[in-house]
Amino acid sequence: MECKYLNDLDAGLNFKTLKLEASRCLLCLDAPCSKECPAGTDPAKFIRSVRFDNLKGAAETIRENNPLGGICARVCPTEKYCQKGCLRCGIDKPIDIGSIQRYVCDFEQKTNMKILKKGVDNNKRIAIVGSGPSGLSLASLLLQHGYSVDLYEKNDKLGGYLRYGIPSYRLSNEVLDNEINKIIDLGLKYHTNTEIGKDITLNELKTYFDAVVVAIGYSKGKVLDMFKDNPYVESAVDFLKRIKENDGHVLVDDNVLVIGGGDVSMDICTSLKILGSTNVSAVVYEELFEFKASKKELEDARKHNVTIIDGYVPTACKDNHVTFKHRRLPYQLEMTADKIVLAVGQTYDLGNIDLEMERGQVKTKYNYQVGDSNVFVIGDISINKEKTVVGSVKSAKEALYYINKYLGGF
Repeated sequence: MECKYLNDLDAGLNFKTLKLEASRCLLCLDAPCSKECPAGTDPAKFIRSVRFDNLKGAAETIRENNPLGGICARVCPTEKYCQKGCLRCGIDKPIDIGSIQRYVCDFEQKTNMKILKKGVDNNKRIAIVGSGPSGLSLASLLLQHGYSVDLYEKNDKLGGYLRYGIPSYRLSNEVLDNEINKIIDLGLKYHTNTEIGKDITLNELKTYFDAVVVAIGYSKGKVLDMFKDNPYVESAVDFLKRIKENDGHVLVDDNVLVIGGGDVSMDICTSLKILGSTNVSAVVYEELFEFKASKKELEDARKHNVTIIDGYVPTACKDNHVTFKHRRLPYQLEMTADKIVLAVGQTYDLGNIDLEMERGQVKTKYNYQVGDSNVFVIGDISINKEKTVVGSVKSAKEALYYINKYLGGF
């Protein structure tokens, strides 16, 4: 019996609803939706193509601007970016840009389009450490510009947090593999089960390659002191990875307390309900008006009857009993649960890679370069402020410019 966790919660658009949604576009001359996309995917252009039945042209626009277009279509918090700029907001509601992008990318896959091409070989070799969204995006861009690219991943499969963190009902392994295969088809050489600093050193990579790019994300869950070494407690990162690795075939507790209120917290809550937990409660630091989770993530949790208690901070924990106090009001809350999942943020884990960190970022110049070395840093641990998949694409595109400039390409 197939686990419901593997089934997409959102059925997406069909051709009729696709056309109806695209017809709502005002065809703005200045395209504020495109200006709001960090990755420069240019929704105004691909929606215009859809409106005039040019799905091939729409797919070309998406893929040429965003190497992870099919993934962003599913996981990007569009209400914070492109849809925020949509002028239909002043009339009724914004265009469902993510769903249109998803339909086009699915059409691209079903019709076996080959849009991207490997560039003419420029005799330059680049090593990328980490195969999350920033590493994959940069690999695609570099290959299109004629570079030879070797990608190093410590896990046994490529994808990073895309594979091990985002639930399958939002991003299936099939969709992820399709996106990765497009990059492999460009000539990507990849090395899994290879940890930098253990199996090969950063200095060795610096010697072998013309440039090395460290693209390690925030892969480690934060744990508050009061919850350390507690057998009832698990970090959200570890919990999501365990579910994903087992395709949802895991036993879950009946009554679960989730602490935190971002997208990861909502992923945990919805996953638990889908997998059979009876009572799932999220206690959140933010109040609902300042909620960090995306609108869609919050709606999914509510549809699955997750209890959300906002405005509370944990003050003490003994075994499976947690005490909270309200941030502003003289209220106290006590809860006992079979399981406690911490979704209070993530941090980096560089392992044995020797790079100087400062406030969660590697010390670099404005151009992502570490000092005057041939090492560059992108993604979560870089100067990039957007800790999202679309933000990772943005940092990869910016880094491409500076790597080209460093190696004499521009």
